[in-house]
Amino acid sequence: MENKNPLSPHIQIYSWHVSSLVSIGHRITGVINIFILTLIFLWLGSLLLGEENYEIIFNFFNSFFGKFFIIATIWSFTFHSLSELRHLFWDMGYGFDLKTANLTGSLVIIFSIIFTVLFYLIGRIVI
Repeated sequence: MENKNPLSPHIQIYSWHVSSLVSIGHRITGVINIFILTLIFLWLGSLLLGEENYEIIFNFFNSFFGKFFIIATIWSFTFHSLSELRHLFWDMGYGFDLKTANLTGSLVIIFSIIFTVLFYLIGRIVI
């Protein structure tokens, strides 16, 4: 006799939770941050090749796509840092109940957006 019901949560019946979104986002931003750090070090290394190469990259950051890249980078680092802070508290044994896990997951998402806006605005004022 064949069982028609899937044994694992199927995509049509599975509902997304804040904790799963933050967990997946944490992993994705971790990989993205490695690539971003590599690009930043290559950009800094371009200083050794002369001012012309540095100017090309500097002009990129003044374009629309460059500003989007900067904002995405800030968000990626703030999201990953806040999520890592959440994992640190889990390692100490706090925040495992469902209500607290959902609350901290929501706070990671909300504060990563708030910090992104704040860091971008402060960076624009300083520069």
